[in-house]
Amino acid sequence: MRTVGIIVEYNPFHNGHLHHLQQSRAVTGADAVVAVMSGCFLQRGEPAMFGKRTRTEMALRGGCDLVIELPVAYATQAAEWFAYGAVSLLEASGVVDALCFGSEEGELSALRAIAACLSSEPEPFKLLLREELAQGSSYPSAYSAAVKRHLIAIGELQAARLPLDRPNNTLGLHYLLALERLSSSIEPFTIIREKADYNQKSVTDQRIASATAIRALITGEADMERIAPLVPGSTLQLIRRDLEAGRPPLTWESFYPQLLHLLLSRSAEELGDYYEMNEGLEHRLLQALSSLPGPPRGFEGLLAAAKTRRYTRTKLQRALLAVLLGHRKPLLAREQLAGGIDYIRVLGFTDKGRELLRRMKRAARVPVLQSAARSQGQHRYLELDVRAAAVYEAAFASSGPRQLYSDYYEPPVML
Repeated sequence: MRTVGIIVEYNPFHNGHLHHLQQSRAVTGADAVVAVMSGCFLQRGEPAMFGKRTRTEMALRGGCDLVIELPVAYATQAAEWFAYGAVSLLEASGVVDALCFGSEEGELSALRAIAACLSSEPEPFKLLLREELAQGSSYPSAYSAAVKRHLIAIGELQAARLPLDRPNNTLGLHYLLALERLSSSIEPFTIIREKADYNQKSVTDQRIASATAIRALITGEADMERIAPLVPGSTLQLIRRDLEAGRPPLTWESFYPQLLHLLLSRSAEELGDYYEMNEGLEHRLLQALSSLPGPPRGFEGLLAAAKTRRYTRTKLQRALLAVLLGHRKPLLAREQLAGGIDYIRVLGFTDKGRELLRRMKRAARVPVLQSAARSQGQHRYLELDVRAAAVYEAAFASSGPRQLYSDYYEPPVML
């Protein structure tokens, strides 16, 4: 059974995702699809609009056969570690033959050339990166500029023309770097992202829109008539099901009271112990809180007051998420993350996925878990996932103990 891996968030699953999934099968000749999906919190440091069980079902009804969870320790990281965690899971599964990702260019050769140049992290590149960061650029901007300068310096002029400041190109490069560093035999493929850019806020096509634009239609009073043409029918059905069950879509504002309490009850020194708190960011955040006019103006007000050229929205969100979830620096240090993930957590599967899961249990290099309760205390990052899921569920007024610790009680989603 030839199997392709895809790396997703599905926040929520829409027609663009469906296109990617179908094309991934087609270009790789795959019989089955394994999706590595982020759980309750996502790569840009924000909560998922819908819980991971709902999004797992969206994925399965959309055509995925098996969904496994990218631990929150990697799911909320910048591109390097997000990609490394996801690719290492696919590699550890022992059943994935190919990886297919979307990119703005749809061109693999230039990305592979860049990955070959950077996989050993050459010292001249690291020096250029330090220079760019010293000029006050955000890390993504500095990384893109340093890559371009390094490629020009070594004569890779064609590869240097690839716009790495575009998010899917950047992620694609880091997927390829992860494959190189893991000495993986997984074959990479890419397809071009069509009709809607990653962060495009407006809807300009009848069927395809970015997840950003769709989330804007869902937030507040969900505009189902405008959402319906942009998502598969199964996604629309699941959104309605959550709304009717009293589980509205979550945003950062849903967590602001808890976050505000944590920020106000800690000193700058204590805040400095949290992951992503560096370069004086803890002082910047406390200063921003004290400068808010009148009553606290919510999460967006805090971001607006704290944001600078260096402290981008994504940087701030990741740092504040570390505070919300209690993620401190030693647990997520570079050497810890480089050690990889010592388990595979199954979120859901179809009948074909059940067959694939049987193969995975024989071939995987790490334990394959269907129950967090049976592995309590055995995997450091699994404990972070359970706690993150509990924090997420606490945002719903109706959540009781069983909902808060659903990771312990609920089996994988089965279709």
